[in-house]
Amino acid sequence: MSAIRLLVLGAVRQHGRAHGYQVRNDLEYWGAHEWSNAKPGSIYHALKQMAKQGLLHAHEIAPSTAGGPPRTEYEVTEKGAEEYFRLLREALTTYDQKMDVLSAGIGFIVDLERAEAVELLRERMRTLEAWRSAVTEHYTPEEGPESLGHIGEIMNMWVHSADAGGEWTRGLIARIEGGAYTFAGEGGEPFVGVLAEGQENPYAS
Repeated sequence: MSAIRLLVLGAVRQHGRAHGYQVRNDLEYWGAHEWSNAKPGSIYHALKQMAKQGLLHAHEIAPSTAGGPPRTEYEVTEKGAEEYFRLLREALTTYDQKMDVLSAGIGFIVDLERAEAVELLRERMRTLEAWRSAVTEHYTPEEGPESLGHIGEIMNMWVHSADAGGEWTRGLIARIEGGAYTFAGEGGEPFVGVLAEGQENPYAS
């Protein structure tokens, strides 16, 4: 799974309608150009590709009074919303997601209801534990990696990754169950993670 589709769909969805530069600006504001494949070329390609696939609706907007070509604004379709939530749920539950995919999932987790977010993270815990158990069928951490030669370091890394991932996930579940953040369907002021039109982006490349 590539993070770019989730990131672009999520960014457009947060605006309601957004043109390519807005999406790029938001993703750079989140630092996604540093921790994912969300580079300018990838973003514009993803927008056009998903419009062809029916996930986004492309609106052609008249050029500004200053001139220039017409600008295209994108809006998430019903099919696109279904794909967005499918990708989001997959990003949060699959234990072996790449860091950029998991980061994108966490960035949009509040688009879910609180109870579902917790259950998805619990599913992530279950898959992490199952993976760790599969590794330790062949490797005993207490004996250390040397028992399997230097190849044992690979399994040692996997076990440590599972333990660290589990600790982090349990902490996030506890914070969410403790009332942190504003989730879908809840009152209160949600966190605003997008730039307003014309707002300067301090992290622009």
